[in-house]
Order: sequence, then C-alpha cells, then structure tokens
Amino acid sequence: MGVENVAEHPYFGAFVLLVFSFLVFNWTLRIQRFISRKLARKQNEKLKLAAYECGPLALKQQNRLSHQFYAMAVLFILFDVEIVFMFPWALDFKELGFLGFFEMASFIFLLVVGFVYALKRGALEWHSMQ
Repeated sequence: MGVENVAEHPYFGAFVLLVFSFLVFNWTLRIQRFISRKLARKQNEKLKLAAYECGPLALKQQNRLSHQFYAMAVLFILFDVEIVFMFPWALDFKELGFLGFFEMASFIFLLVVGFVYALKRGALEWHSMQ
C-alpha cells in the first residue's frame, strides 16, 4: 500500500479521530492543571498539618522507601509474566512434541537461572530499613 493510498484506508478516519482525541484530551488536562494551580489557596498549610482529634502530629519528612520494595515488585512481575507464558504451552503440549518440550525446558532453565541469580544477590532477602 503506497503513501498516496493511505487516506483511502477504511480506518483512516478512525485513526485521525483517535490522534485528535488524544491531543485534545492532553491539552485539556494541561489547561485544567494550569487553572487549578492558579486558583488554589495555599495559605492553609497549618490546617493540613494539624492533628485531627487524636494521633501523632504530622511532620513534613522525606519518604524513605527501601530499594527492596522496588526489587521485590519487579521480580514478582517478572516471574508472574513468565508463568503466564507457560499456559499456552501446556494447552498445546501434545501437538508441539519434543521440540516444544525442549523449548519449554530451556525456558524454565533460564527462569531458574534468573531466580538463582536473584537469590544469590540477596534480592529476595528482607533487610531492615535503618
């Protein structure tokens, strides 16, 4: 399909509408954010930090999250997605034959190598945050 025939494609209008909608939505959000920041009152900071009825006083402090939360989440998603790849293989196990079995065995072997590497590096151990 040449460049001159692109406008004749049956879904060309839908594509243009999608791009236009994306641009209008993006600029609408930018304008809304600009207007809301200009209209927002900023003098009630003490009220926001005041304790409500009981509890500790809210202090402005930096959130300190350990990198282990991030590493654990990435490893969970990685291994979870890897398991999802095994379902189609399990459904067509008989049709794939020995080649499919060898392919999945090598896939599982690489998965185990990654797991052992993460285990050796201490990515799955939980340490104190202090």
